[in-house]
Amino acid sequence: MPIRPFLAGQAFEPELIERMSAAFVSACEALRLELRDDPATRLVARTVIDLAERGLRDIETLVDMTLREFGMEKRQPSPCSE
Repeated sequence: MPIRPFLAGQAFEPELIERMSAAFVSACEALRLELRDDPATRLVARTVIDLAERGLRDIETLVDMTLREFGMEKRQPSPCSE
């Protein structure tokens, strides 16, 4: 799971970790960030985790709210999907 290294020992249900990981990957893709340990991806991971801690559980909502935190109103369609 891509987000697991950023959880720092925090306990979440396995299903939520899967959703958070999917949201993290989608948000990084939308922000055109590589999935590696650097300050930008750590900030995205922390944002997803914070939103999940506040009760957000839906992948799309987690992604959309994360992107809003970074000034993107909506996910941009991938050039490959057009």
